[in-house]
Amino acid sequence: MSVSVEVGRFVIAGGAGARGRALGACGRDAFTSVVMRSALWRRLTAIDLVPAVRRMADTTRALFPDIHDEIAAMAEGLGLPFEPVFAWNARGDLLAGLGDGCTTVLVPGETPVIAHNEDGLPGLLGQCFLAHLRPDGTHAAMSFCYPGSIPGHSFAVTEAGLVITVNNLRLLGVEPEIPRMVLTRALLGVPDRAAAVALLRDTPPSAGYHLSIGQVGAPDIWSVTFGAGAVHVVENTHPLLHSNHAQVSGPVLSNQTITASSGDRLRRGADLLSQGTAPLSILTDTGGVGLPIFRDKPDDPDGENTLAQFMARISPTGIEWQVHTPGHAEPAHNGLMPINRVLPNG
Repeated sequence: MSVSVEVGRFVIAGGAGARGRALGACGRDAFTSVVMRSALWRRLTAIDLVPAVRRMADTTRALFPDIHDEIAAMAEGLGLPFEPVFAWNARGDLLAGLGDGCTTVLVPGETPVIAHNEDGLPGLLGQCFLAHLRPDGTHAAMSFCYPGSIPGHSFAVTEAGLVITVNNLRLLGVEPEIPRMVLTRALLGVPDRAAAVALLRDTPPSAGYHLSIGQVGAPDIWSVTFGAGAVHVVENTHPLLHSNHAQVSGPVLSNQTITASSGDRLRRGADLLSQGTAPLSILTDTGGVGLPIFRDKPDDPDGENTLAQFMARISPTGIEWQVHTPGHAEPAHNGLMPINRVLPNG
């Protein structure tokens, strides 16, 4: 019997409680069958991590009560206690060497393009889904979601005119006070890129992420690297590829682990970009020296496979997006995110 690897698609609407319970229900079967059977889950729920989980949960409740409530309701939807589900949503903050991957291609210009490979646990192939968020009181968005995870930490488009993709960084020496996934969840509701950067600069330290942020009406694509209380912004006007290490200097953001896969993907992607290769062709590439950009091997050294491929074109009237089942030329899902910068209750 064949196993489906299609990406599901659901509407998630209402207040924090309704959204969280729906997110939990959408991911419950995969969370039970894949996540909770993994070594990663056993480590995240170990007793020695409980104080850090509680500290970050308290900070989240104080600064982002709506997101705290969304996670609590998601735990209800999963049929699990709050603390282990919160730990799953703080996994990159609790464990600095987490294997999360991803590759992003940034092509600024008159019609900017952002393309992205979402790489994760191989057992989650076909178990993730697209959430069309219709929250009360803030902007609508579309985000790729992992089972038991809040939206915002993979790739997303928002009604405010933003395209956001997220790459894991393995920063060292971080003492996180809030999960990085909480911060990227909050970014789905901001009105523009400047507000996104301001939010990151005004919040306590978290583990590290690299964000590619495009905005309707802007020809450039921002490269935003943050973690451990530091934020670095580059307004890119030339094509660029990003993998899973910070490409900036300085004592905080350069203190990191760079895996062989991340280095190999960056070098191969830069070569392909210099040859004018199309973004999706770069993301499906398996050539070059070293480990490939497109990841489908059971013995991947980071324990990662490509779970979905995403591309967005940013025009003056909206964001045309498409999501591909890994390696398939035709999109499994596509759409146009219209722009509405007026809040529902504004």
